[in-house]
Amino acid sequence: MLSRLFAPTIEVSAHCDLPCGVYDPAQARIEAESVKAIIQKALDNDDPDFRTRAILIKEQRSELVKHHLWVLWTDYFKPPHFEKYPELHTLVNEATKLAGATGTKGTLDAGKADELLAKIDEIAKIFWETKQA
Repeated sequence: MLSRLFAPTIEVSAHCDLPCGVYDPAQARIEAESVKAIIQKALDNDDPDFRTRAILIKEQRSELVKHHLWVLWTDYFKPPHFEKYPELHTLVNEATKLAGATGTKGTLDAGKADELLAKIDEIAKIFWETKQA
């Protein structure tokens, strides 16, 4: 037992948590598309119970957008990516804010959903460029 505790260790490193095929900005985009559709459904419906449920689901989906973007930012993108694409930090920050309380999570403004989708597309473009390298 003590031999395991004091056994020599080896240092290992990996690009990401699992093989890189598990990361994809499409996950964030799917949730953002859902947010946009929910906003439209909520705006088109006068039933207060329906609107309350729609808003709750929209907020949950917005939170999932943020989660998927953060996973890309913290687990997939590495210092060489940030060096090559210095705008990446700002893009992820702006996108997560667009999915947050001042964006789709806190409003029924379909324009915010469109802005969010555009930011996700910019992040996806960089993501796929890094996959080609």
